[in-house]
Amino acid sequence: MATSISGISSMATRQILGELTQRYETKAGAKVAIKAMGGVDAAKVVREGEATDIVILASGPMAKLEAEGHLVAGSVKPFTRSGMAISVPARGARPDIGDEAAVKHAVFAARTVGYSTGPSGDHLLSLCAKWGIPADSERLVKAPPGVPVGSLVAEGKADLGFQQLSELINVPGTVVLGPLPPEIQSVTVFAAGVASTSKQKAETAALIAYLTSPETAAVKQAQGMEQA
Repeated sequence: MATSISGISSMATRQILGELTQRYETKAGAKVAIKAMGGVDAAKVVREGEATDIVILASGPMAKLEAEGHLVAGSVKPFTRSGMAISVPARGARPDIGDEAAVKHAVFAARTVGYSTGPSGDHLLSLCAKWGIPADSERLVKAPPGVPVGSLVAEGKADLGFQQLSELINVPGTVVLGPLPPEIQSVTVFAAGVASTSKQKAETAALIAYLTSPETAAVKQAQGMEQA
């Protein structure tokens, strides 16, 4: 009987994992099923002890889960990394975002700005605080957990959308303006680890070895991310 590996991941990595797990199934003859959800919810589910084998989240939450004993010590490996980008409606204005001053101007000119509940959202809020925009400003629209910011942009609920590039690409009705300029860029590293609840830890570690291997770099790049 083929090995069946279950997992929990953040929404940001769902597309990459969808393609890579299909390749792994062909390569190793294993079955892999990974549930994607908002990062905060994913960490909560792991803490509540849901039986699973592999966990893929941003490195910060992963380090906490490992320290709390929810992940096998030493099993956590960097998986992929993604910088932030900005998207706009396909038929909307395309402001300059070449430097921090230009991005600030675009934000102040926008009716609404969409952001996520994850690390990219935290970074956007810190930038807004720096620019004098309070977190409770009506201009800022938070996407519900598990909902891509690009969908807010596509539906006309946000004039600008800030999130990891991998979350913004290939959303119908939107255009990615480009990455945040270097002086305000924020890169999120995602990691993969073996869940303490896993009953097939060796098989899960083998999957992680594949997901973090150089042969997966091209898929990550095509999905707007990089090898970690």
